[in-house]
Amino acid sequence: MARRVAVVTDSTSDIPRELVARYELTVVPTYVTIGEATGREGLDISSADVAVALRQGRVPVTTSRATPHSLGEAYREAFAGGVDAVVSIHLSATLSGTYEAALLAAASSAGPVTVVDSRSIAMGLGAAVLEAASVAQDGGSAEEVRDAALDAVDRTTLLFYVDTLEHLRRGGRISAAAALIGTTLSVKPILRLEDGQIVVAERVRTAQRALAKLEEMAVLAAGSDGVDLTVQHLAAQERADALRERLFVRVPRIGRMLTGEVGPTVGAHVGPGLVGVAVTRHR
Repeated sequence: MARRVAVVTDSTSDIPRELVARYELTVVPTYVTIGEATGREGLDISSADVAVALRQGRVPVTTSRATPHSLGEAYREAFAGGVDAVVSIHLSATLSGTYEAALLAAASSAGPVTVVDSRSIAMGLGAAVLEAASVAQDGGSAEEVRDAALDAVDRTTLLFYVDTLEHLRRGGRISAAAALIGTTLSVKPILRLEDGQIVVAERVRTAQRALAKLEEMAVLAAGSDGVDLTVQHLAAQERADALRERLFVRVPRIGRMLTGEVGPTVGAHVGPGLVGVAVTRHR
């Protein structure tokens, strides 16, 4: 069946290149600035660049949204390719202005664009995009593609461990009060996405215990009815590999299982040492 709808997302979705190609996705970059150098995430600036800069701490690392112009160009090219509609799915509007930029671009588009707030980030967002893209490839309408994305969001739990809340506090992505608790009590936080916002789900005394707790929470979220899993990290390959191996043993009926680094934009706000897991329960 011919594809009627193009799916557009932003680069914070962290979708592997082979899946971007398989599902004919359009990925619009967000931007990262390290010191005085600004570039497109994943193209001009890498996750490793961000990890090194944060560890050295000599220059600020900041991020900025995908631009209305670049989103508008993506929509224009999609319609030039012959689709009837575009569904544009983006990271949480609470955490970024990319959703707003997409609305601005959609308002002047030559064709109908449906903009979706995923209320998530990284492969929490990525899971929604992939499910929407699957429906689009099967010839689904814009409404069906949008609904598939929102349904996937409702079925996805995104959990992550960070060594420190300081990077999230500096970027305004978590409350100063929550960051202060983590600092003053010397605890290691486990975070989760709740309706588009980052909240502290658990506080554990050591990194080892926190990673064990993250595993337990992921297993609980997965249940026994079948899931897709993605394990992500920033400059913490060994931690991610170990978590992936344990989840592979403990979680029944795993469909798709991915492992990789978060992109530079998300990485700038969580810092080196991050380990996260996205659990998407099957219907």
